[in-house]
Amino acid sequence: MENSDSELEIAIGERLKSLRASSGLTLDQLADRSGVSRAMISRIERAEASPTAALLARLCEGLGLTLSAFFAPEEPSSSPLSRRTEQRLWRDPTTGYLRRSVSPPGMPSPVDIVEIEFPAGARVSFPPREESRVMTQHVWLFEGVLDMVLADATHRLQPGDCLFMDIGDAFDFYNPSDKPARYAVILNRGR
Repeated sequence: MENSDSELEIAIGERLKSLRASSGLTLDQLADRSGVSRAMISRIERAEASPTAALLARLCEGLGLTLSAFFAPEEPSSSPLSRRTEQRLWRDPTTGYLRRSVSPPGMPSPVDIVEIEFPAGARVSFPPREESRVMTQHVWLFEGVLDMVLADATHRLQPGDCLFMDIGDAFDFYNPSDKPARYAVILNRGR
């Protein structure tokens, strides 16, 4: 179930602060590792700002986590089954895209599966991230049209298409159509 914006901002802020503290990082250290300003990290932790998907990905990178791990509950899961009604949702405040963590949390697997509902005309850009060079992903389109813009090529995905890619390089997700796109990202955290 999707939380209200203020509840979600508080939960994200508390989670970020908890993960930063458990990693033994100061605000300055996380800022250096993530490329996000100290002031912005502080504002997010105090629930005064909503991070975009790209910003949250950079913070997760600085913490050595994936977005799925960031949104996973802290307590280990007791079930290998992830029911749709219990899967965590997060909406990007800028683009409005909806991210659903499909994989059962806390399982001993390097793979995360995420479902995305991507609005018409939306674009999300991810900068190059050296720490992510060990990670790969498949982008599998179910509905709509999706352009995956990489450094050396743009791939237009149609329903049923699947693109494999490294995530250490810069890339964009772009929906060039007037209809939403729905796709899965299957992320492998280590080769």
